[in-house]
Amino acid sequence: MKSDVEELMPRLLPVECGSGTVGDLDLSGPPRNPQEYLRQVQLEASLCPEVVVAQIDPKKLRKKQTVNASVAGCHAAPVGFSPSLRWQQQQVSNFSEVRQSITRHRKHWTSQTLDDNVLMPKVTDEEGWKRFCLGEKVYLGTSSSHTDAEPEPALDYSKVIYSTVLMVLEILIGWFEEREFVPQLGRWLYALLACLEKPLLPEAHSSIRQLARRCAQLRSTLDSQEDDKLPALNLLICLVKNP
Repeated sequence: MKSDVEELMPRLLPVECGSGTVGDLDLSGPPRNPQEYLRQVQLEASLCPEVVVAQIDPKKLRKKQTVNASVAGCHAAPVGFSPSLRWQQQQVSNFSEVRQSITRHRKHWTSQTLDDNVLMPKVTDEEGWKRFCLGEKVYLGTSSSHTDAEPEPALDYSKVIYSTVLMVLEILIGWFEEREFVPQLGRWLYALLACLEKPLLPEAHSSIRQLARRCAQLRSTLDSQEDDKLPALNLLICLVKNP
């Protein structure tokens, strides 16, 4: 009669026991042949308890746990520059709602055409995408990153072709690696992250981790908690750590 374990997990490799008994097996020495190796594995498995209960001390559990998903290579936030857990949870919730809305309307938007006054760059035109997303002034380096700068004309981000989302995201992250953060960049990064389809491709994972490292590095150089760039940098880091 089969044991309970065998009923749940039937043996894939039947092993001949031969003339010896289980007590003849020497677990301390190396097996002398393939059959003996498999018999040792079975014996070791039979000696393991069917149910293992972890001994946890409730006193060591903190009531307020913090989100601490690791992004390798990120600079630690200076004291007072990291957002609260509640703020992070709220931002992740808001972002999730945006993603769900995009998913619901994805078929509709992919069937739409762009307005006549919007000229999309060619797929391989990296410089054209930088100019398209960031605006002429930021692209040419003549725009200030302050919030009182003259705003660029608004674009309907939901009409960006989805097949180019990851490519444009990588282009903008590459641009960000060598330049300061500007509001136009933040709006596009948020929109592109929201448009990424799950499960994420390995290239997407690599790109968003690169983005988080750059944001963390720039955050570590800020002089004041009142800096206008801090909330945006924290938001992007939060979204990458809680995809």
